[in-house]
Amino acid sequence: MSHDIVFNNARVVLPDAVHHGSVSVKRGRIHDVNGHGTGVTGTVDLEGDYLMPGLVEMHTDNLERHLMPRPKVQWAEMPALMAHDAEVVAAGITTVFDALGVGDADPDSLRGSTWHKLLGTLEDCARGEMLRADHHLHVRCELPAPNTIDLFEPFKGHERLSLISLMDHTPGQRQWENIEHARVYFTGKKGWSGEKFERQVAHSEELQAQYAEPHRAYFVDYCRAHGIALASHDDTTVAHVEQAHTEGASMSEFPTTLAAAQAAHQRGLLTVMGGPNVVRGGSHSGNVAAADLARHGVLDILSSDYVPGSLLSAMLRLVKDGITPLPQAVAMVSLNPARATGLHDRGAIAPDLRADLIQVRVVNLPDGSQQGVVRGVWREGRRVM
Repeated sequence: MSHDIVFNNARVVLPDAVHHGSVSVKRGRIHDVNGHGTGVTGTVDLEGDYLMPGLVEMHTDNLERHLMPRPKVQWAEMPALMAHDAEVVAAGITTVFDALGVGDADPDSLRGSTWHKLLGTLEDCARGEMLRADHHLHVRCELPAPNTIDLFEPFKGHERLSLISLMDHTPGQRQWENIEHARVYFTGKKGWSGEKFERQVAHSEELQAQYAEPHRAYFVDYCRAHGIALASHDDTTVAHVEQAHTEGASMSEFPTTLAAAQAAHQRGLLTVMGGPNVVRGGSHSGNVAAADLARHGVLDILSSDYVPGSLLSAMLRLVKDGITPLPQAVAMVSLNPARATGLHDRGAIAPDLRADLIQVRVVNLPDGSQQGVVRGVWREGRRVM
């Protein structure tokens, strides 16, 4: 059940400016935005904190991390989902696209297993009003894997499926153009032995040659037939971007080079980069820095990727470093991802949009950096944190 509420004494982040004033909510929708305080009793005094639209996260691996907190250690679906949900909301995320990978030749991998049980758990929790965020599905399809189409089966026609991305993590190209960076990742995060890594690399080119193109055609056709947003992944060359544009992709996720990001921008694809990339000052894979794309005006959306709290931190870092004005930075984590995924009812503080709102206090730290503290979260006018 939604609530009527008035937020007062707030620095309201609008799409084009920041105003000190109030925002009123009726029946879960934003009713009025003005630049002045209000004397209505029962208002929520934000004490001069920022009032921002709830963050929209369209690519997070966080649920997978909770489902498999250690290599080969699988956690029960419901507690994993509940922990993930609580974490994203605490980070200011009111709409989350749970990114679930399908396809992996490795039988020990989470992405090589079926998602039937998790999808059932998601629906049970939603019906029971156990979730604080609004959950959607982003299926990440590993094109060279032989079982990708089979593992996609439970997602067919699912009402929460709003985004599909096409991935190819074959070492030696795209994200893993540098084989040594791939070795560190797979032996570290995945727990592979050096021998297993060498075997997988040797086998990967064979799998790519056999499965990547037919699987790509299958998912491109599926997106066209069902009106699902399509994203390319780890575009490295202009040719990669041109292919994605021809196929109808609306986003280029994590382009690995400035040239690819510029090509995407020129063709109308929105570029998505990871918040951790901004916070760390560069890519963990040795690819282009997200801040550099922002400086060149070709960064549209930030994703928390593998750290939910990085969305707010990255946004503030771009502002603090003088790269992006606050309204534009907030749009990268709210309005832009909402529009890119077809959610036109949220993403900004404006009349008639959903009252998905967050209260943020920005604290200046002794080392000169800033930390955003999420002090309140409302979804459709109802406080969830």
